[in-house]
Amino acid sequence: MTNRSVIYSGPFEVSNPTRHASVVSQRGQSRLVSVDHYENFPVASVLCPPALRPAIAAIYGYARTADDLADEGEVPAEQRLADLAAYRADLQAIIEGRAPSARWAPVFNALRSALQRHALPTGLLADLLSAFEQDVVKHRYADRPELLDYCRRSANPVGRLLLHLYGIDDAASLRQSDSICTALQLANFWQDVTVDLLKDRVYIPLEIMARHGYTVDDLFAHKFTPAFAAVMREVVDKARALFLEGLPLSGMVDRRLAIDLDLFSRGGMRVLRKIEQQSYDVLAARPKVSKAERVGLLLGSVARVAFSPRAA
Repeated sequence: MTNRSVIYSGPFEVSNPTRHASVVSQRGQSRLVSVDHYENFPVASVLCPPALRPAIAAIYGYARTADDLADEGEVPAEQRLADLAAYRADLQAIIEGRAPSARWAPVFNALRSALQRHALPTGLLADLLSAFEQDVVKHRYADRPELLDYCRRSANPVGRLLLHLYGIDDAASLRQSDSICTALQLANFWQDVTVDLLKDRVYIPLEIMARHGYTVDDLFAHKFTPAFAAVMREVVDKARALFLEGLPLSGMVDRRLAIDLDLFSRGGMRVLRKIEQQSYDVLAARPKVSKAERVGLLLGSVARVAFSPRAA
């Protein structure tokens, strides 16, 4: 797994009570995919209002299937892009009220129902797809703005779709949601630096590495140096700042949604703390949050939300 939409990937893992979503693989074969395959799907937690669960499952199925199409390493890039173009055509078909192709009918029929019932912002769905397409062809990021633009499309739409389902659309909440989603994306990148190297992907901005005197060749050689530690310190600090910018949102929303927001924000910050605790050497070992820590984070989030005042 390398495409990193927050909808199914991230630093803090929880199981999903909606056990399966019906999707179609890149070869057109129907199959059931356990939501637990990508455990970090916060919006379908047990606290989610039942009326929203079908829409959440539809969004998950849409993004999960697109991820499969984009990230099948044995399939040539040209074929993956062609499959994603066909997938985009089916998205446009249901937006225009036409039937999707048979290939992904279960995915798009479910998504069409969600569109009709909840008037989902279709631009956000298209943004997600553009990020999957980008992952096929782009493996390096020149600077932080370029990386943040990727996060704007790969991660932020998830939070905005979730807020839409809860009827939240004010500018301040959307900005805070974007901060959380981007931070989750970045924490995932910094946790999985070596995983991405196996896919020839480098998400650390090249400008930051160059400024600290570290090279891509050094990275692929797994050279842990003071320069690399400085690189990781900078990117970890910036990710944490984004979490802190977004965290107040949990005090402004429905308590059920607030637990998810608090839980995943603090889980992401715990991953960043784990990176710090191993002196930023993510090349020697992938930082992990233990099961006991995850339970503690969950209990802490529930307690904070239960006893915190809600905004009027």
